[in-house]
Amino acid sequence: MYKLSEIMERAEQLAPNQPQFHQAVEDVFHSVVPYINEQEKYQNHALLEQLLVPDRIIEFRVTWQDSEDNMQVNRGWRVQHNNALGAYKGGLRFHPSVDLDTFKFLAFEQTFKNALTGLPMGGGKGGSDFDPKGKSDADILRFCQAFMLKLSNYIGPKQDVPAGDIGVGSREIGYLFGAYKQISGVFNGVLTGKAPGSGGSLIRKEATGYGTVYFLEAMLAHQDKELKGLTCAVSGAGNVALYTVEKLLQKEAKVITVSDSDGTLLCQSGFTSEHLEAIKTNKQVERGRLKDLADSSKDFEFKADTKPWQFNCDVAIPSATQNELNEEDAKALHENKVVYVVEAANMPLTSAATAYMVENKVVVAPSKAVNAGGVAVSGLERTQNALMQSWSSDKVDKELKKIMQDIHQACIEFGEEEEGINYIKGANLAGFIKVADAMLFQGIS
Repeated sequence: MYKLSEIMERAEQLAPNQPQFHQAVEDVFHSVVPYINEQEKYQNHALLEQLLVPDRIIEFRVTWQDSEDNMQVNRGWRVQHNNALGAYKGGLRFHPSVDLDTFKFLAFEQTFKNALTGLPMGGGKGGSDFDPKGKSDADILRFCQAFMLKLSNYIGPKQDVPAGDIGVGSREIGYLFGAYKQISGVFNGVLTGKAPGSGGSLIRKEATGYGTVYFLEAMLAHQDKELKGLTCAVSGAGNVALYTVEKLLQKEAKVITVSDSDGTLLCQSGFTSEHLEAIKTNKQVERGRLKDLADSSKDFEFKADTKPWQFNCDVAIPSATQNELNEEDAKALHENKVVYVVEAANMPLTSAATAYMVENKVVVAPSKAVNAGGVAVSGLERTQNALMQSWSSDKVDKELKKIMQDIHQACIEFGEEEEGINYIKGANLAGFIKVADAMLFQGIS
């Protein structure tokens, strides 16, 4: 019989000083341990112990020469956590704050998220402490070429298929793909998130945001409610946030916030499609700051050093980064009458925030279910590459919506309780069971 406390002690022994990884493990195993203790077939196979240790961790030095002829050194990682369901799949993140703990937690989460999609994908994650902000295109190109030179031996369309993440957008994916092609001499589906003209899928950049809204719609429909007219607070201003806002507006929801590291852009009357285009131009074209928009329209207020969780809303959608919403934020949201918290970023709630929300009967939809739309369309991109086809936007969008509805149904199946649907439990169990069954079928791997 497993005890969660003993499993967590083992996790801390195996991975000391990795609090994000421990948080991700505890979140999943809190749901899994009671279940696995009741299921004889999962006992005596050390499944949880196996899942505490990635299949492999690749760590490397990235040395590159900047445009002023100075040699620069960064660190790179790829954590290949589990491939029981298929080739490793997960993004690359370029950000100065990352370390091995970051990628272990993300790869662990990715394993179960990918399982929920129903597509044949294992879980992995990687990246570098390189900071693309403020760098020239030439410097980013040089870094991507140096990074891929070190990573290329460990990836491939049937081995490990990276994608983008924070700091790795279409520009970086293009440079990485070009470098891989030069190194290998082969044009194949080794990366996803490519431009459509280079084998990429349509609506890939929109997919995580659109999928978030499709999941939210399914939640509401299950309660005989609709999205139209609900007030939504969104954090972040990257692709996830902006395309979440775009789809929310299409569904006639009222969106009042987006944010960046300087603070929150507030529109009490609700953003319009014209407002959204201005925000996209600011963030995606000009690579500017949201505070610059406050002077451009009387509809906007910029709240410096303020999070979106201070304003009245029905739905909170954290879409920026991990642990961005803490217990104090959770209390503020509860006071502001929030009903649903929908995690569009990876693990955006601290453990204390999640516990507070659950205790106060706020519905929390976990990231491994909510933001699976991005990796789902990456999986569809792999399918298109393998078939040498390019699907229409409508076809990809239809497949995405069905996948998100299927994920929601799995959450209901495994998360139904007397008081309603426990989406955290449902997502954790649905993902775990798929991975665990594959591991048992394959024996020692």
